[in-house]
Amino acid sequence: MDSLRRLSGREVCDILKKNGFTVVRRKGSHIIMQKRMPETTITVPVPDHPELKIGTLLGIIRQSKLPRSWFE
Repeated sequence: MDSLRRLSGREVCDILKKNGFTVVRRKGSHIIMQKRMPETTITVPVPDHPELKIGTLLGIIRQSKLPRSWFE
């Protein structure tokens, strides 16, 4: 298993945008992104920080249901 890169909140948003997520709103330092699908909607809050902690990044990956390899 490869290790995750250190990514900023904006870099994570760019990865999510490339995979169907759109920015819904901002609240404080968080960017709220959503992906609408016929049966459900996936909502992922992304902190707009210069560098995300690994645990935060893993939570975003889990919530977005995207492959971890896209963030490595």
